[in-house]
Amino acid sequence: MKSYYLPPKGFFIFGFEIRFYGVIIAVAMLLGILLACKLAQKKGIKSDDILLLAIICLPLAIVGARLYYCLFYEESYTFLQLFNLKNGGLAIYGGVIGGLIGVLIFCLVKKDFKILGAICDVCVPCLLLGQAIGRWGNFFNQEAYGNLITNPNLQWFPFAVFIEAKNAWFQATFFYESLWNLIGTAVLLVVFHKSHFNWTTSSIYLIWYGIGRAMIEGLRSDSLYIGGSSIRVSQALSVVLIIIGCAILVYNLIRRKKESNDQKI
Repeated sequence: MKSYYLPPKGFFIFGFEIRFYGVIIAVAMLLGILLACKLAQKKGIKSDDILLLAIICLPLAIVGARLYYCLFYEESYTFLQLFNLKNGGLAIYGGVIGGLIGVLIFCLVKKDFKILGAICDVCVPCLLLGQAIGRWGNFFNQEAYGNLITNPNLQWFPFAVFIEAKNAWFQATFFYESLWNLIGTAVLLVVFHKSHFNWTTSSIYLIWYGIGRAMIEGLRSDSLYIGGSSIRVSQALSVVLIIIGCAILVYNLIRRKKESNDQKI
């Protein structure tokens, strides 16, 4: 067996345990908010509005992530267990859904749904950055890994990760997705600064993340499934997001071509 490193799950401050999983999620949220404040300037959105948006969206995202996980997890949860987050149990798609509900509530509070596209375009690069960072919480929790790696020549990080509970090496799928999301963040930032139509950046997010998640989810050994079927719920949802993203992108391309033709007349 090759040598391996077992990450600590947390540390103690005055007898109170702080989990690295929570610290990483908090850092991801903070950096996402700071980036959103910066990007919002291009869309004419005030930083105060971004902070209000964060206050609305973040709690809903956490609730959504937890409910989504518990809904599709193979074991049933009691009401009190819904609030026990010490061992993880958050699903990013639920967080995205909860965050989107928060965006809709924000637009309702502002009484302006015309800014929905602009808000979403500001949020998605920040969301993907947060997802890239947040995946490292899985490293410290030793979760979200892939298939068993029996070839000693492949038992090295970041291709594989040693899981203490299994006493074996598995594909480091959390790292694959983190890297994919980090590259995607750079792509979205370029699109954000170059695009002229709202929803373009959001459509690229849906396509980019949907493709990456669909591929990587197929490698994971801890996927959530739809009922008793063999359908991985995250793969199914990824396909839906890709289709929606492509439809929005095509619509914007048609709009751009139409406006270009109108200008020539």
